[in-house]
Amino acid sequence: MSYIALSPNLRPLGKSEFMVSPLAWGMWRFAGDDVAAAQARCEAALAAGISFFDTADIYGPDNDEPFGASEALLGRVFAAAPDLRDRIVLASKGGIRMGVPYDSSPEYLVEAVDASLARLQVERVDLWQIHRPDMLTHWADVAATLDGLVAAGKIGAVGVSNFTVAQTRALAAHLKAPLVSTQPEFSPLALSPLFDGTLDHAMETGLAVLGWSPLGQGRLGDGDPRPGRKQAENERVARVKAALASHGAAFGVGVAATAYAWVLAHPAGITPIVGSQTPARIAEAADAFKVTFTRAEWYAILTASLGENLP
Repeated sequence: MSYIALSPNLRPLGKSEFMVSPLAWGMWRFAGDDVAAAQARCEAALAAGISFFDTADIYGPDNDEPFGASEALLGRVFAAAPDLRDRIVLASKGGIRMGVPYDSSPEYLVEAVDASLARLQVERVDLWQIHRPDMLTHWADVAATLDGLVAAGKIGAVGVSNFTVAQTRALAAHLKAPLVSTQPEFSPLALSPLFDGTLDHAMETGLAVLGWSPLGQGRLGDGDPRPGRKQAENERVARVKAALASHGAAFGVGVAATAYAWVLAHPAGITPIVGSQTPARIAEAADAFKVTFTRAEWYAILTASLGENLP
């Protein structure tokens, strides 16, 4: 019987110079004023084999903190532990402005990158991503600006987040630097990239894929179903969790690690972005590499989510 094998080894970040861990750690909820506790979370990720950190300038307001707060906290961690920066591949994102909402104008992109560098207290962000597409800026202008930032050494590589395939192609057509990554939402509950061409395009062009919210915006964590959600969706979540739990039990791992493993098993080489801020749960993410799937077992999770058999 053929099994889909998962590897914890470093792998290329698309067509870039960087080698990254197959799991990333996301910093949307990286918050607070306790630098020692923040550093402990970073160290927990590294101890779990996660050396790819993904943040964004917009991370802060959702935690009742200022714009840029997550980056600023990580900058304080770097100041307290300077060797930490050299142990990770650092990704950030920009292009969202409070109240605008999207701005990829050349002036703002330069301003956003400079502000991120200042908050992070670094000279370069390894991977910088347009967080969401701005429909009012020509892709040629976006590309020229990003190429200039790469040439200036402020960013090491360029990626996109929440882009359609057409938007990704349009930007890539104007870039001199390679476009190295795309970041869609992907989980056993968020399946669009399987069907809208995102993953096929990534495999066609060699783009790395970073999957945000691999636990379905927490729905595959503890405490679901949630009050107020439609019964059909609660039933779907329960069905997927039961399928993941049953499969993971054979390997002695929980639902979260099994969900990460399901994402990792796709041939596009998707990097699930672990969002937990609890050191113990960050550590548990590495349990994903204990899990294997046959094709039938992988498709069983998919059909549990779809609620019907594939044609």
